[in-house]
Amino acid sequence: MGYLSKTLVFDPDKIYYTDSAYGGNFEVMMDWEKPLMSASAAYVCANGGDILEIGFGMGISAGYIQSHSISTHTIIENHPDIISKAQAWSADKSNVTIITGSWYDVKNLLSTYDGIFYDTFGDESMKYFSSSLSSLTRSNTKVTWWNNNINESNYYNIPNVTYESININPPTNSYFNNTIYYLPKKEF
Repeated sequence: MGYLSKTLVFDPDKIYYTDSAYGGNFEVMMDWEKPLMSASAAYVCANGGDILEIGFGMGISAGYIQSHSISTHTIIENHPDIISKAQAWSADKSNVTIITGSWYDVKNLLSTYDGIFYDTFGDESMKYFSSSLSSLTRSNTKVTWWNNNINESNYYNIPNVTYESININPPTNSYFNNTIYYLPKKEF
């Protein structure tokens, strides 16, 4: 049973689902990530302009992106339980467009962007992220993504990435338990 078929539970401090095979609750996102989402938003919004956010989650990064001086904010979300939350969040934001479904399925319909933030969960198309960037970026586009690695490396094998190390103290959770987060920074 894949992630998109899971029924998500929304608590004030996290999104999770129950997975008996895992042995209990499996967190999708938690509010301890706020400093990481803020730093990610600041990086991708540094040039202003048009921002692409792949994955809405709790909307933490979306809120930080909106706090910057940007022109447009395109958000792609594929989980049915989160789509309605993203749509409600964006209802009063004229510069936000919500696209539902897989980012990979709609990538050829997208524009190019000044900043891109990729933070998905259970994304079966994540292996295509690196090879898709050339069609989504402009000159000087700033790109970052959720980095689950506990060092300065990236799953996507994107070259010439720099990293900002951020000290964190996450509560015990099912997806990230290191005390340093390496925020990837790539400029095209």
